Amino acid sequence: MPRRITFSLWTLAFTLVLMTLLATGFGALRLPVNLLWNGTDDALRQIWFTIRLPRVLLALVIGGSLALAGCVMQGLFRNPLADPGLLGISSGAACAVALWVVLPITLPALLMLYAPMLAAFIGALAATLVIFLLSQQRDSSLSRLLLVGIAINALCGAAVGVLSWVSNDAQLRQLSLWGMGSLGAAQWSTLLAATSLMIPTVLIIWRLASALNLLQLGDEEAHYLGVDVRIVQRILLLCSALLVASAVAVSGVIGFIGLVVPHLMRMWLGSDHRAVIPGSVLSGAFLLLIADTIARTVVSPAEMPVGLLTSLLGAPWFLWLIFRRGGQNG
Repeated sequence: MPRRITFSLWTLAFTLVLMTLLATGFGALRLPVNLLWNGTDDALRQIWFTIRLPRVLLALVIGGSLALAGCVMQGLFRNPLADPGLLGISSGAACAVALWVVLPITLPALLMLYAPMLAAFIGALAATLVIFLLSQQRDSSLSRLLLVGIAINALCGAAVGVLSWVSNDAQLRQLSLWGMGSLGAAQWSTLLAATSLMIPTVLIIWRLASALNLLQLGDEEAHYLGVDVRIVQRILLLCSALLVASAVAVSGVIGFIGLVVPHLMRMWLGSDHRAVIPGSVLSGAFLLLIADTIARTVVSPAEMPVGLLTSLLGAPWFLWLIFRRGGQNG
């Protein structure tokens, strides 16, 4: 990669580390890092280690996962408007998790930790397959894909509404807060579960970055250049569905990160996925970390769902993209 891109990625990584250290000190209770290490208050250290640090690290994992999923979807569909939320993939995962919440099944402790992610993966994969099969048709278009995404979102939203109607008070509150997206339930166990799925998935996608570059030329051209198109497409679809599933199962529905971040990275770093993939992971983690820090502090001591903040950022960006593409096509 060119030196400029390498320098940009290292700068982004350094900024992310610095922001991570600063973010652990912000919240309803200020916890400056120097006070923690120089002071003698064990209670503050316990709050920092068991509550604040897992939440900050989970924001990094979830933000990076959502941004990378969006990056893969945009690369596969060769369209900058492809996004797990807009195409209904997040809604499919959300519907499956809602079903798990309302109809719980008793499982061993380790399986219980991963059960919501498995449910979300099944829902996300089902929606992903529908979208992908549609995109392979000759008469497919962006407008048709978005319409199908709207239909899937509406159908899954109705299903979640029915499940909310039949749920008890505790389940209803859980579904309501979870539907708006929040990292308030962050624990070391959920962080471990999400990270154990994200890291190998990121490595798999990174290894397929060159193949994803060739897919931008078209399926036939990529085949002649030595890419097993169907296998690569299936692996990338499974990986993106797994990333969305792990994020939705842990934090609920957090929209537009998968749309905004990869598009910005392509504008900044170019179209080479060997640069766009790490850039999307780092920038997605940075964006969600900033949004969650604001959500924890802007209405302190209360807390705003972080999904609301990302939607406030992403919806205007989406409208700008639509009008920009419309102007170019006109």
